[in-house]
Amino acid sequence: QVQLVESGGGLVQAGGSLRLSCAASGRTFSNYAMGWFRQAPGKEREFLSAISWGGETTYYAGSVKGRFTISRDNAKNTVYLQMNSLKPEDTAVYYCAADRNYCSGAGCFEWTPNYWGQGTQVTVSS
Repeated sequence: QVQLVESGGGLVQAGGSLRLSCAASGRTFSNYAMGWFRQAPGKEREFLSAISWGGETTYYAGSVKGRFTISRDNAKNTVYLQMNSLKPEDTAVYYCAADRNYCSGAGCFEWTPNYWGQGTQVTVSS
């Protein structure tokens, strides 16, 4: 089992920034590809970004590419999502996820990681 705990959500004005963190425990962190997803009220869960086991490869959904940056620190068992230029439509619950397999390109939109955190709320005011 891998346990994931997100933090760093909150209320921010449009144009502002937040950095989400996801701390992992339970297994060797570097054996897992990591990802970030979000779900807004009344909408389906949306893939945002993924990062490979060592951090060499990343992939982003078009909706966040250029604004969000995923990174990981395997020494700290933590994955991050730096979110800049936030928009009201970014308001959602943000989830981190882990899986032994890394998604690739368009396959990331069908990726269903095995392990999920409980989510952290991000609210962007206009």
